[in-house]
Amino acid sequence: MEKNLSLKRFDVNKGAWTAEEDRKLAEVIAVHGAKRWKTIPTIAGLNRCGKSCRLRWMNYLRPNIKRGNISDQEEDLILRLHKLLGNRWSLIAGRLPGRTDNEIKNYWNSHLSKKVNQKEKHSGASARQGCKFAQQRLVENAKEQVRQENTSTGFEESNISFDVDDFFDFSKVDTRNFEWVNRFLEVDDGFKF
Repeated sequence: MEKNLSLKRFDVNKGAWTAEEDRKLAEVIAVHGAKRWKTIPTIAGLNRCGKSCRLRWMNYLRPNIKRGNISDQEEDLILRLHKLLGNRWSLIAGRLPGRTDNEIKNYWNSHLSKKVNQKEKHSGASARQGCKFAQQRLVENAKEQVRQENTSTGFEESNISFDVDDFFDFSKVDTRNFEWVNRFLEVDDGFKF
């Protein structure tokens, strides 16, 4: 029993899978089913951990795995599902029969994310240019509208003058008549300047 424990903890093979290991794993799963992954390596006589056996079965040895290039329809579905679900690869793989979550994740990271980034970069630059143009157009329209209003009321642009200092000069006006100024100037008994 102690020899088995030492094999599980220290002598686990972490390299590439051989054809013999694949055959042993497939035979054990055919008999016992694809469950209880911790016990599968010991039953099959493999020096692998349960996780390694599960991943090998799920991503490479299952009979219903679809191999080959991802079609345009599958790619479109991956893009739409990723936009909806994010990086939930197993949920996306559930909508694509025969494709594994690992395969979809790898395809996304190596191909599709670059395509999406290029599209966003291209559309973002054109959108910014369009937005800048729209802002300029709005400013020009507003200026034109002000000019038209001024000419229709008899004012000309050159005759318009506004002196800010005169507008805010309260020295000639009795401030006691401004109710809001009186309320503002009321001093609380506890407050001192």
